[in-house]
Amino acid sequence: MSAKLDLSSLVKNWQSTNSITKLHWSGSFQDYLDLVKANPKITRNAFQRMYDMIVSHGTEDYVDFKKPIIRYKFFDDANAGGKDAVFGLDVAIMKLVNILKAAALGYGTEKRVILLHGPVGSAKSTVCRMLKKGLEAYSKTDEGALYTFEWVDETGELDGLLGKSQKVFVSPMHEEPLLLIPDDLRSQTLDEINRGQNGEFRVKLEGELSPPSRFIFRALMDRYHGDLMKVFSHVRVKRMFLSEADRIGIGTFQPKDEKNQDSTELTGDINYRKIAEYGSDSDPRAFNFDGEFNVANRGLIEFVEVLKLDVAFLYDLLGASQEHRVKPKKFAQTHIDEVIIGHTNEPEYRRLQDNEFMEALRDRTVKVDIPYITKWKDEISIYKKDFNSQKMRGISIAPHTIEMAAMWAILTRLEKPKKANLTRLQKLKLYNGKTLPNYTEDNVKELRKETHREGLEGISPRYIQDKLSNAIVAAQQNNRGSVNPFMILNELDSGLKNHSLIASEELRAEYRELLQVVKQEYEEIIKGEVQRAISADESALQRLCANYIDNVKAYTQKEKVRNQFTGQDEEPDERLMRSIEEKIEIPESRKDDFRREIMNYIGALSLEGKKFNYKMNERLHKALELKLFEDQKDSIKLTSLVSSVVDKDTQEKIDIVKTRLIKEFGYDEISAIDVLHYVASIFARGDVKNKQ
Repeated sequence: MSAKLDLSSLVKNWQSTNSITKLHWSGSFQDYLDLVKANPKITRNAFQRMYDMIVSHGTEDYVDFKKPIIRYKFFDDANAGGKDAVFGLDVAIMKLVNILKAAALGYGTEKRVILLHGPVGSAKSTVCRMLKKGLEAYSKTDEGALYTFEWVDETGELDGLLGKSQKVFVSPMHEEPLLLIPDDLRSQTLDEINRGQNGEFRVKLEGELSPPSRFIFRALMDRYHGDLMKVFSHVRVKRMFLSEADRIGIGTFQPKDEKNQDSTELTGDINYRKIAEYGSDSDPRAFNFDGEFNVANRGLIEFVEVLKLDVAFLYDLLGASQEHRVKPKKFAQTHIDEVIIGHTNEPEYRRLQDNEFMEALRDRTVKVDIPYITKWKDEISIYKKDFNSQKMRGISIAPHTIEMAAMWAILTRLEKPKKANLTRLQKLKLYNGKTLPNYTEDNVKELRKETHREGLEGISPRYIQDKLSNAIVAAQQNNRGSVNPFMILNELDSGLKNHSLIASEELRAEYRELLQVVKQEYEEIIKGEVQRAISADESALQRLCANYIDNVKAYTQKEKVRNQFTGQDEEPDERLMRSIEEKIEIPESRKDDFRREIMNYIGALSLEGKKFNYKMNERLHKALELKLFEDQKDSIKLTSLVSSVVDKDTQEKIDIVKTRLIKEFGYDEISAIDVLHYVASIFARGDVKNKQ
């Protein structure tokens, strides 16, 4: 019988490790002023807090094609194991953070609606979700602590001011406690708080109390004949934690059916049950300050598909952004302190631009483009986050499967290069950091500049993820232990005929052509891997390299080579040297330069006391592998795989190649056999062509 669960010990340990007591601090208004004096940053506004939250996770500087980039590690989502990590959007994120920084410094963007604009599935919602999650976590840290207050009547002396039989009245909008300081006392109080502060941060105070807090404050001032300290005796300050689930400091607003939605969802509504208690529908205590603008005070409000909202709602955004005020029914304008961020797709944004009546809103938005990723390696990272060996149980994903799906996605998003000699695939490789002859970093910068809508059109990552899922499920149903690139590419192809976001047959045909480009590229990749697996005999490669170097040395020094079998001096073997050099497309006119380059490198190593190894020169290494493959492929008879009979000797050689594919290239048993069969069929087709 298993032992009983000791709940008491679990709870005790949890409380000690989470510092629950510290987190749930409460105290008097004077206690709070002492906290502010010690750490003025607890009074930061919403923009300042959000900017500091992002920066607190650290940054990384790098240069991308001569453009300096700051990468904000906050968007790696390290706390959640990268669940919502954002890839390939460093430039867009940098622009967003710069807007937040300007707002934090009071340069004007704090009076704007931040509008994330981009195609479907470009991570706009993910960015918002990360900001909301981040604020929740940050508010639980010492660095991100913030406070609010509640009115208290412990003795019941206030005759129901806080409500019938009510001893506590929580600030409905979780206001900053310093707002309790009257206007004519604020300047003096802030001078005292900021006096002697060493840091750059200075406490500022903008706005006023919410209507119910203002009502209670005035009632208490009347009751105590203006004795402010007695008013403060009914104030209890407490630590607050932002939470979307609890509707504290984080609000989310989604467009709905116009008939079932009105502005009270943003600004709150009258509580008719409390009218009888307070005697008037204009009493602010009888009002529910539970609209999304109200609950998001001190934090963030997200407008999902903001431009799909009815015009009446958009007007509420004008005052909220420019004046930091909202207008509830029958009440004065109410101060808010929150970041307003919305996101929208391309069609809605075009509609905003075309609508002359929305000029005021356009003027109050600052747009941040969130495009599709155009860098191959970043697109790969998106899919590997969900499709990896840790999550895929009982089925493997063959090498290059995700890479090929990502390659096609990127190709659909790239504009055709204006240079006639440059293909879209080459452009993808340049963007990914590969060097191509005659293309410098400046050339790549120009390629990017000449585009108009690159990254704003093409296939969404969601489509790729859906088709990857389909292929994996299909493989499981068919009892196949592995998913390969061809299965994914076929799935991507079959889904195109019903793709709702493809506007024309011409575009559909173009995407299918790009699938063929990807298939050809995959063929070249696996041919190369099989070739390297066949030629991966270390000793044979070393012997071939030594033979080549001996001949090159003799050629460059105009000497002869000693034949190891006959012992006679012979002329350098030009045929051997060219058979290797041609594998890496060294033309006849450049052979002397290449050979001198090799010998100069060997000489330089010798001066340093180092010995040359063929692995030190990537081009030579590749050439040797290809040469060895050409010499060995006939003896291995790979093409016999596509026939029904394989002799024992050939089978042993094939098994060696298969083992190398598994150990050195990441294949499993099934995918290695698949690749060998496919490459064998390519060679078989080649043999047929040659005979014809």
